[in-house]
Amino acid sequence: MTTTENGHRVTPLKRYVPGLLVLVGLALVAQVLGTQIPYVTPLVLAVVLGLLVGNTVSLPARIIPGIGTHNLWLAAGIVLMGARISLETLLGNGLVLLAVTICAVTVTIVVVEVLSRTVFDIPEKLGSLLAAGAGVCGVSAVVGVAGSIRANDEHIAYAAATILLFDILTLFVYPALGAFLGLSDQVFGIWAGITMFSTGPVTAAGFTFSETAGQWATITKLTRNILLGVIVGGYSLAYADSAHNERISLRVLWDSFPKFVLGFLAVMLLTSTSLIPDSVTQGLSAAYRWLFLVAFAGLGLSINISKLRTTGIQPVAIVLTTLVLVSAGTLAVLKLGI
Repeated sequence: MTTTENGHRVTPLKRYVPGLLVLVGLALVAQVLGTQIPYVTPLVLAVVLGLLVGNTVSLPARIIPGIGTHNLWLAAGIVLMGARISLETLLGNGLVLLAVTICAVTVTIVVVEVLSRTVFDIPEKLGSLLAAGAGVCGVSAVVGVAGSIRANDEHIAYAAATILLFDILTLFVYPALGAFLGLSDQVFGIWAGITMFSTGPVTAAGFTFSETAGQWATITKLTRNILLGVIVGGYSLAYADSAHNERISLRVLWDSFPKFVLGFLAVMLLTSTSLIPDSVTQGLSAAYRWLFLVAFAGLGLSINISKLRTTGIQPVAIVLTTLVLVSAGTLAVLKLGI
């Protein structure tokens, strides 16, 4: 049991109800408006509505816990999205996708590290946080690596704000750029999944482009997310203090591993068999779209634009330079190979 400001006792689950109602309400509005406004998808509208409300209205404290669950609904949506992906499709492109993803992640991390240490004058640990965030999975990677290298709060704030800034920008720029360049659904989805940063914006940008692009963007992003444990382990070793005999443990790697990837694979395998009827698969498909709407409304509400002013010019320049180089190179490879 917890106690509110008025002294009323509420159960832990009830604490989340007000915020969840807000998320569902915004999702419903976005869905309705999305059917009325041309060229704008409900998913993007959910983010935009969340941004507008979150940055113009003082949110009551009682809705904050429920809003904070948006990452849970995103993970649940990704798990259920496994019902729309066939095992044959994944296996047919798996090795190539994995190879391109690993190359792009490696190049991103190396470029950010080199720029941070040779061209721009920023602390090494801040550069490493930017490299992890841009290379793997956004703010989640920043937080994961921060713990392994003992980064201070100021460095974490700078890195997280910089990554969030690019999350917002790429969410709107990528679909427009993909349409301008005439990219196919598959190429756009893989491109977004490899080069954008955080899972939420990647998924939103992909589904804004098309259903197929959204699926490919999410699959590709999951492949990148799997590498988080490896990156955390690598940075732990790189910054290890031999005097304290620090070691990277399997527990650290497991804690860094995105568990919803396992759920996605499990649902995909089950729905690829005859055990699950088509009616159930269709129901799961409808459910994951609604979960995404709720999650993206929460994503918008959770972004405080005023805090993005803490980003410094140098971190932004480093990430922008790397993003342009890696995005251009990756797109060239994808257009030649797919």
